[in-house]
Amino acid sequence: MDIDLVITNDGSPTLYVERFDEHYHSIHGSMQESLHVFIQAGLDYKAKQQPSIRIFEMGLGTGLNALLTLNYAQQHNVFVDYHAIELYPLTLESINKLVQFPNFNHPNFLELHQIKSNKMLNIGENFRFTKYLQDINDYKPSQLFDLIYYDAFAPSAQDELWTVEMFQKMYDMLDDGGCLVTYCAKGIVKRTLKSVGFNIESLPGPIGKREMTRAIKL
Repeated sequence: MDIDLVITNDGSPTLYVERFDEHYHSIHGSMQESLHVFIQAGLDYKAKQQPSIRIFEMGLGTGLNALLTLNYAQQHNVFVDYHAIELYPLTLESINKLVQFPNFNHPNFLELHQIKSNKMLNIGENFRFTKYLQDINDYKPSQLFDLIYYDAFAPSAQDELWTVEMFQKMYDMLDDGGCLVTYCAKGIVKRTLKSVGFNIESLPGPIGKREMTRAIKL
């Protein structure tokens, strides 16, 4: 895939993928979007309820969400068992572009991308990481999760990842009380989430977006 480095409005980088005509993160600010949508509305929300959290990320992408989660786990003494799936892993060229920036100049950044599929990586006492280089349709979870970071490309780019069938799979992957957070707040997406059983919360969005979505399995 042709991938270009783009500097977003908060000074942090993201990548533009020509194949999907999409950026991995918001051009209004990749760092602020990840912190707002996934860390604050997802991880911090669950960490106030329990000291150990099982996370599934739909789309590892640049690895920014994983790095921010690792930092949070170490700073707040929360144990995180992190599982991420990625069908299109970054090339070494793209990884080298990102590692030049403070957000990605992290001692474990390369490990997250270089670890082999289905292999577990322990980072300190608070973070366990496993990734799967496969299609989500072929993924069969071995456990339930407390939190899903739904960070797939937008419905306009990958509509197959925003269907009833896909959200039913996400619902079934969550434990009772678990939640899914996503930057997407389109009406059709919220209605689809609701149709499979989720309770929908429309939350204020990150800079550049009016709303985001948190979906809870009651």
